Amino acid sequence: MKKLLLAVAVSVAAGSASAATIYEGNGLTYKLNGDLQVQFRKEVGNDEHADIEFDDLELKNYISYDLGNDMTAFGRVDFGFKDAAEDKQDGSKLEEAYVGMSFGHTSVSFGKRGLASDEFGIEEAVELTLDEDRFDAMGTDGDDVIRLDVELENTYIVASYEMEAEGESSENGEYFDLFASTDIGALTLAAAYQNVTESIGADDFDTWGVSASYDAGFATLAADYSTTDDIADQYNVAAVFAAAATTDIAVGLVNVDPDNGDDVNEWYANVTYKFPTQKNVRLFAEIADSDEEGADMGYLAGMRVKF
Repeated sequence: MKKLLLAVAVSVAAGSASAATIYEGNGLTYKLNGDLQVQFRKEVGNDEHADIEFDDLELKNYISYDLGNDMTAFGRVDFGFKDAAEDKQDGSKLEEAYVGMSFGHTSVSFGKRGLASDEFGIEEAVELTLDEDRFDAMGTDGDDVIRLDVELENTYIVASYEMEAEGESSENGEYFDLFASTDIGALTLAAAYQNVTESIGADDFDTWGVSASYDAGFATLAADYSTTDDIADQYNVAAVFAAAATTDIAVGLVNVDPDNGDDVNEWYANVTYKFPTQKNVRLFAEIADSDEEGADMGYLAGMRVKF
């Protein structure tokens, strides 16, 4: 899930703030992240049945070398086990694999990883039947990615290029993405753009989006709008309320309006409890519904443990 509301961009050359440091010495740092989420869920839709779902089951390995002169070399390899847990495949799935270098506030990386447009979005659902935004619908990761990240005091800028790799096993289209966000006091503004040619020789499509979130103290309020040429428009609105120091309540609405066909609305409401002694241990529950014909309400409840 992409979270603009309550998350702060973390440098690709810094690793996660909650990662476990396995080794640190002689300029080398090795960190390990884990994200384990299991939930009892019945999806929104027609004739859906409850089951146990896994999202996420990930282990993320990060290494970095201090090169001096404010330079760092880094690499990341992430594995996901969700599909294996749900008997959709054997073994693990390689989620990300890239290397790069940082120079002060700027980093360059290349390999298998998320595109710049992956940073866009404000929805706060645990699970959605619909895509999170138009970028999510068109694709926000690749196998042949070159990515530039620039992190300034109040501004975050990302550019990425996914090569088409014609004739290679990783051939899967060509993507050019941009993302930028800035903080103005309690207000966060963001914009993104993507040009995609989904396969060699196919037509290309432009997708763009804008978002805003505002921390009002008692709640964080946010909205985004994204559109893809000749395909569909989409907007999200969401709000997160701190019911207590340990408990957040989120509500949201997603609307997708295709150029051909009827638009679809999906709403959701969820509650998340973080244990006061261990913030990375969480319990959550959610209900959701859609105005699609024949769709029944969905629900879920689960637990998340991460480090």
